[in-house]
Amino acid sequence: MDRAQLLLLGLPLFLFCSDLISLFSPPPQKPPHGHHHHHQPPPPSQPRTFVDPDNMELPSEKSSRHGGVGLGNTVQINFCASCSYRGTATNMRTMLLNQFPGLDVALANYPPPLPKRLLSKVVPVVQIGVIAVVVAGEQIFPMLGYVAPPPWYFNLRANKFGTIASTWLLGNTLQSFLQSSGAFEVYFNGDLVFSKLKEGRFPGEMELKELVGRKMANARLADAIVNHMGKRHMLQEKDSSRLKQMDQ
Repeated sequence: MDRAQLLLLGLPLFLFCSDLISLFSPPPQKPPHGHHHHHQPPPPSQPRTFVDPDNMELPSEKSSRHGGVGLGNTVQINFCASCSYRGTATNMRTMLLNQFPGLDVALANYPPPLPKRLLSKVVPVVQIGVIAVVVAGEQIFPMLGYVAPPPWYFNLRANKFGTIASTWLLGNTLQSFLQSSGAFEVYFNGDLVFSKLKEGRFPGEMELKELVGRKMANARLADAIVNHMGKRHMLQEKDSSRLKQMDQ
């Protein structure tokens, strides 16, 4: 035996013997905890503050007391999540929250139409099928009843790597297109304020601020009119009841 063979034979034997020694040797004793761990005195107890649940203020009560400008109103921003519109939607949300304190701004995904969603589910199946045929077509075609693979299979098999890469890239591109809606729709209390699908562009920050502010002013005016009409109706009922009592 030369030195290389001795080294290759001795190294496994050495590792095996070291494993046996470590297996049958008793475990080392753990040192006492007092020599290594110094117990610190517990921190002085702080006085506990008891909260009365009856007097506790909820977030809605605090915001109503502060009188938020947008309190009671909701803005819904539905955007295409697969189009990288989340950053724009987040910036618009931050701007609206700063301009209209108390406003509820919600973000949600705007899904593509149903036919595009169904086709996007088919694309991965086609990708896997094409790759499987390219890799194992000689076994798949006889199972399908073909005596010999068709001529186009040999053309694909001749450039196996290029076919698989093209199938993967084109399939992913098609799937991302089918999953995208290109939408950036803004709703105020359920009413459409701005639509990228109709306008073909994103709203500007000042533009969206004016649109939401105008809708909010109209909502306040409508609430004021309703409240005024309700109070007037109550006063009329009180007057009519007084007249009836006087007649009796």
